[in-house]
Amino acid sequence: MMTVSIVIPTLNESTSLERTLRQLAYLNPAAAEVIVVDGGSRDETVAIAEQLFQSQPGQVLRCDRAGRSVQMNAGAKIATSEILCFLHADTRLPDDAIAIMERVLSDRQTACAGFISLMSGADRTRWGISLHNFLKTYYAPLLFRPHRFVRGLRLLFGDQVMFCRREDFWNCGGFTEALPIMEDGDLCLKLMHYGRIRQVNRVVESSDRRVARWGFLKATGIYLYIGFLWGIGVSPEYLKRFYEDIR
Repeated sequence: MMTVSIVIPTLNESTSLERTLRQLAYLNPAAAEVIVVDGGSRDETVAIAEQLFQSQPGQVLRCDRAGRSVQMNAGAKIATSEILCFLHADTRLPDDAIAIMERVLSDRQTACAGFISLMSGADRTRWGISLHNFLKTYYAPLLFRPHRFVRGLRLLFGDQVMFCRREDFWNCGGFTEALPIMEDGDLCLKLMHYGRIRQVNRVVESSDRRVARWGFLKATGIYLYIGFLWGIGVSPEYLKRFYEDIR
């Protein structure tokens, strides 16, 4: 069986991180290691992680500069497992997630995979936008990269909890650190050289904080706008201005 290292990039995630880390302790089988990579939090994020890691396996790595790509690469560099899993601090995995990852990547024709993301908050489940996120995994590559879609490309995003083999990750150069946004889609395109990209038929639960702040219509419009412009080659630096950080 292959082992799994979970890498969690954080920046001011004190409201979400504790619940996520506590839930990871119930994974069966367990992850080989959990690495929290902090990009300079000014809240209690680091203290929360360090306190929990006194009673459960894990380590905190402080990154010299913020940026999800930079932080995830830094965590991947010290990871020791055959499989790398990139988990957002506000996303929760099913208890058998490790077994799922091992099973999916035992197929050498699969290079990378992710889950179905279900967005929810304190008082509701965002069924509409969750359905759209599920569908765009398929329609985005079909529209913008049809030749690669036929070969197995699916477009995954960070809240789908992407996982891949560490060897393939570094062979393709890891996350492109210059990208301020859409680094996950870029990684899918690069990993296509090593096999197909899959969306696994299991659910992870992600925070709806962006939708709660923006509202359903604005959030859907922003996601569509960013996805379309990225698909036709617009610079991620330009797209970043529409995707504000929300904690």
